[in-house]
Amino acid sequence: MNDASDATTVLVFSHRPQVREAIINAVGRRPAPDLGRLRYVEASTIDEVLAEVDAGRIDLAILDGEAQPTGGMGLSRQLKNEIANCPPIIVSVQRRDDRWLAVWSQADAVIVHPLDPLAAAETVAQVLRSRRQHAANG
Repeated sequence: MNDASDATTVLVFSHRPQVREAIINAVGRRPAPDLGRLRYVEASTIDEVLAEVDAGRIDLAILDGEAQPTGGMGLSRQLKNEIANCPPIIVSVQRRDDRWLAVWSQADAVIVHPLDPLAAAETVAQVLRSRRQHAANG
């Protein structure tokens, strides 16, 4: 994670701008009082996601499971299997019944549309706390 004085960088991926906006609005700029502010980087293509993650600038990725032509679930699995020190990943899905696919994707968590701002923010906070705790434990 970035230095404590820096904002946490969250990549939001979807080929649809309205989905990226919905995710950012639901999570907000500060998902919990014990966490710092979030800075968002938006990506609309796989190449943009790979460039940001490869550069090590991302603390958390939120991937649209319905993105086209490649969905966030396949991308999550690829990142988890190919990137050393892969940042945590949250996959957004359209149906609760698709949660099992997010498990297959090796995502750290799932958010379901329509997004509940409280649930989305809490999911992001839990994932960030878990990452912070894991980093502190070595």
